[in-house]
Amino acid sequence: MSAEHDPLHQPSAPVVTEPVPDVQLQMLVRLIGLDTEVALPITLVVGGGFLHGDLISHEAWAAGWASTLRGVDGPGARLLERFPEQVDQAVVDKQGDQIPQRLPQWIHLRDATGVTGPNGTLAMPLWRGRLADVSGWSLGKPG
Repeated sequence: MSAEHDPLHQPSAPVVTEPVPDVQLQMLVRLIGLDTEVALPITLVVGGGFLHGDLISHEAWAAGWASTLRGVDGPGARLLERFPEQVDQAVVDKQGDQIPQRLPQWIHLRDATGVTGPNGTLAMPLWRGRLADVSGWSLGKPG
């Protein structure tokens, strides 16, 4: 068999791969999304580091984010006042009234703490990240 007919020797296009989110974590995020008052302690592995906080719904995160934006001072403050509502409106306009029931792609934490080294931590009142970037997780926070 010649090389030009042998599929093992044929040049191929590069294959692009993307990280796949953990389906169980996606389902947990979806479940938390059913109630804006619910929070669940969780620890994540993101980028090789640990992050822990309270898993909250997108709506709870968006409300906290909007509140934070209203507290911004300076020349751009007025532009930010309606930003969260404008984002939500753009999503509704793009998808129409029927939002497909697909698994979540983002995870939201409140009172998050990132472990930056042996003795270093970084506190964040609100945190949002791609579920595909989470390589491990556990319910609960470090003691």
